Amino acid sequence: MATTQQWIEGARPRTLPAAVSPVLAGTGAAIHAGGAVWWKAGLALVVALLLQVGVNYANDYSDGIRGTDSGRVGPLRLVGSGAATPRQVRLAAFGCFAVAAVAGLSLAVTTSWWLLLVGAASLLAAWYYTGGSKPYGYQGLGEVSVFVFFGLVAVLGTCYVQVERAPAGSILVASGIGCLVVAILVANNLRDIPTDDASGKRTLAVRVGDAATRHLYLGLHAAAYALAVAAAAAQTWWLLLAGAALPLSARAVRVVRRGASGHELIPVLRDTGLTELLYAAGIFAGYVGGASVLP
Repeated sequence: MATTQQWIEGARPRTLPAAVSPVLAGTGAAIHAGGAVWWKAGLALVVALLLQVGVNYANDYSDGIRGTDSGRVGPLRLVGSGAATPRQVRLAAFGCFAVAAVAGLSLAVTTSWWLLLVGAASLLAAWYYTGGSKPYGYQGLGEVSVFVFFGLVAVLGTCYVQVERAPAGSILVASGIGCLVVAILVANNLRDIPTDDASGKRTLAVRVGDAATRHLYLGLHAAAYALAVAAAAAQTWWLLLAGAALPLSARAVRVVRRGASGHELIPVLRDTGLTELLYAAGIFAGYVGGASVLP
């Protein structure tokens, strides 16, 4: 039986900014659009966090039973290391998904029933990323899914459940958040190119190669700040506070540019997650500041 500390490590806490950040940005957009509904923001955060942890456990389970976690660099793999049985990890994933579904159902009932379709799509995307007979994460499509569900859907959905609309300019913010959460995945897959290639896991990083993956990582950071500038021009210049994350971005980018690999990329994952979180905090503060000066 895995210890509590091993379960926490298996949940991959460094990835949790990918869940918190879109809810923070989406709540900021709701404040700008009319006012936050804090209990709904709280439920949205529960959904996002449990989906993220559930995805992490589901990936641990699916990769573990396929043997693709053998020799993997990075955080503890519960199944791959033998710390927990596949059944235990699968149950942990399904438990997270179940609680997320209940929280999401509460949001749908109090907002709009069509959100149930969004929730169902999110759960299916979470499981089939590495689950099922043909996981799309093994086909180089993980980045697209992460951008859609942890960028566009999470930010715009968080805003929508609170004010029942998503201002047009907020899609730029959602896209910026999406770029940075994809950057987390790209850094992870860059680190794992050797082991993924050897095990037949054809991630986008494996398909395009080391050099192109590093260029993609840099481009995602640049795109996020360009989108923040565009959102500032469209909504409120206070959104330029997202630039507070630039020093962290620069530190992570420097490590990737100099050709770091393996264990050297683990701090990049941490810094990329913190970059997204600080970027989202800047967006939130920008929306609050912009709303405070509206006539």
